[in-house]
Order: sequence, then C-alpha cells, then structure tokens
Amino acid sequence: MSNRHFRERKLQIPIDEGGPGSAEVASHPPSSTGGISFHVYKRHESALQNGHTERSNTDSSGRFTFSAEPTMEDIRRMQAEFTDERDWNKFHQPRNLLLAMVGEVGEVSELFQWKGEVAEGLPDWSEAEREQLAHELSDVLIYLLELAEKCRVDLPRAVLRKMALNKLKYPASKVHGSAKKYTEYKD
Repeated sequence: MSNRHFRERKLQIPIDEGGPGSAEVASHPPSSTGGISFHVYKRHESALQNGHTERSNTDSSGRFTFSAEPTMEDIRRMQAEFTDERDWNKFHQPRNLLLAMVGEVGEVSELFQWKGEVAEGLPDWSEAEREQLAHELSDVLIYLLELAEKCRVDLPRAVLRKMALNKLKYPASKVHGSAKKYTEYKD
C-alpha cells in the first residue's frame, strides 16, 4: 500500500490505567517494512459520572451499541503489527490461533461459572469483574480476527451473507418468540 492511499486515523480509547482517562491511538502510514505504526498517547480526562471508566453507548431505543472505532480492520492491522514486531507469524497459524481462541473462550466461561443466570448489563458485577470480562472478550475477538485473516475470510462480508441466510432460515413470521432450530419448523 502506498503512503498516498493511506488515511491517518486517530482513535479515542477509554483506559483505566492510573485512573479515569483515555488513550489516543494514531495510526500512521506503513513503514518500510509494510507495517502500520500505532502510537498510544495517554490523556487523562475528568472522572466520569458515578466513578465508571466506561461510557454508556446506547442508541435512541436504549439498546447498547459498540463504538464506531476501532473497526475490525483497525484491530486486524494492530494485531498484524504486534505479531510482526515479535516475529510470531510462524506460531500464529490457523490451528494454533483456533486453539488459543478456544482457550480464551474458556477464560470468559470461568468468569460466568457458578454465577447462575446473569442479567443483561451485568448489574451485580464489580468494576473489576467487568474489566476482566472486557480483557477476555478482547482476546477472543483479536484471535478471531487474526484467524479470519490467516484463513482469508472477510468477516464483515461473511457476516452480511450469514445474516441474509439466517433471515431465510428463521423468518420472523414463523419463529417469533420461539427458540426452536430451523429444522423443527413446518411450512
């Protein structure tokens, strides 16, 4: 990729290192080795309401939403650079990435183990438990994106195709309020 086609991006990422704040991540054009350079600058902000370090992301209906940035592609690039800088590509092959991801899913499972049903939004969880969950889910996502990269699966496009197939398999008029598998529905 030539530098003239590269779009510099700055992302604001909330952090909780030494108190409330955020990190500014600036991506710069590829270096001579072809990698994207991401520099992190910590910037403290005033404490957020109720001492929470996370911002509430909700849409007009009150449903949780993800931040617009970083994108899947941003995360893929950051992980590719991280792996390249450490010469880990020889270890980060599809089978190993899959097994690492499964291990991380196990770590997510441990956080939920013995808690019974957990309410949406995790109202009974401590900030430390929420932060640990965020770390483990991030590990799962990072490995998933790297696995997709190594397998040459364009996840955003694959998701669009899969959602279209799911709409055909599970038409709302037939499945509304039911958890049956698509093979159990009769025409």
